[in-house]
Amino acid sequence: MLRLLGILVTVLFAIATAIVTWPSFFRLEQTFPVAQLAALRGAVVVVLAVVTIFFLLLAVIRPMRGFALSMALVSAIGAISGGVVLGVRGYGTDSLPEATDTSVRVMTWNTEGNAMGADEIAQTAVAMGVDVVALPETAEYVGEEVAVAMRDLGSPMWVHHVALRPEVQDGPQAWETTVLISPELGDYSVIEASSDLTSNTEVVPSVVAMPVDGEGPIVVAVHAVSPQPEYMDAWAEDLRWVADQCAGGNVILAGDFNATIDHMASLGVDGGDLGACTDAASETGNGGVGTWPTGVPALLAAPIDHVMHSAAWTATGSLVLTNLDDAGSDHRPLVVQLEPAG
Repeated sequence: MLRLLGILVTVLFAIATAIVTWPSFFRLEQTFPVAQLAALRGAVVVVLAVVTIFFLLLAVIRPMRGFALSMALVSAIGAISGGVVLGVRGYGTDSLPEATDTSVRVMTWNTEGNAMGADEIAQTAVAMGVDVVALPETAEYVGEEVAVAMRDLGSPMWVHHVALRPEVQDGPQAWETTVLISPELGDYSVIEASSDLTSNTEVVPSVVAMPVDGEGPIVVAVHAVSPQPEYMDAWAEDLRWVADQCAGGNVILAGDFNATIDHMASLGVDGGDLGACTDAASETGNGGVGTWPTGVPALLAAPIDHVMHSAAWTATGSLVLTNLDDAGSDHRPLVVQLEPAG
């Protein structure tokens, strides 16, 4: 009887490990609670490694040996497989290539309602030499303060913004998303469907900025709702909406997607990770580095902040800034360098 129970437990553990390690194979990557576990792939790898060691130690007890070794084998396979996936996406690089005359640098940083202050954002953006700054959870007045500070530091920016309920005074900054775009990229305006929320993410807003002269990339500052149990449907719909923004052409997506590459498995087209867009961090060795939360080591955190691009661009480098974990936000900034394709 105990033998049969051990086999049953091992089989169930193997199924659970497989689901968490390869959620898209089972089409469960957007299903609660698999989505939440899949987001923390690095932490899952560590847990499975610890479980492996535990059962190897347990195997010294002769009556438990068969069961313990079976469990150890399953958890070891899961840990190694998850580690390989993270390795392919990248455990982190510590520098960007030299900027060129044609390169565009994009930074995304969920400021958690300006938790670190406009000066910190501006100084970081200028130090990284960015041309586009996506700021989810950032009020328009904060974006303007950042732009003024960047101008004073020699890097002027235009401010674009969308608010969920602009009539509410001093509402939560999670209802707002701001994007700063360098004048060197040309004049931009927020498209009406994005501004009046007739076409937008459902719970927290995103910004779709179009080049006025028709040249330059469409810039989408993304903020998808987090996959809390009560928002699972809205979260999945947000990801579909973001995917639709990159049907091809010249597009850059940047922001807090509240999703990892695993969650986007069913939403890529024409070889893209989300719509026709490709995740720049995964291309350039940082796809496994977590951006949230800052209270967890980067390799155990969730890489839910992204810069993505259409085939009009090639990613040449990326950097997750881990030296600002004490700045105030619960998100790490991500900076990506893009070059025109071809």
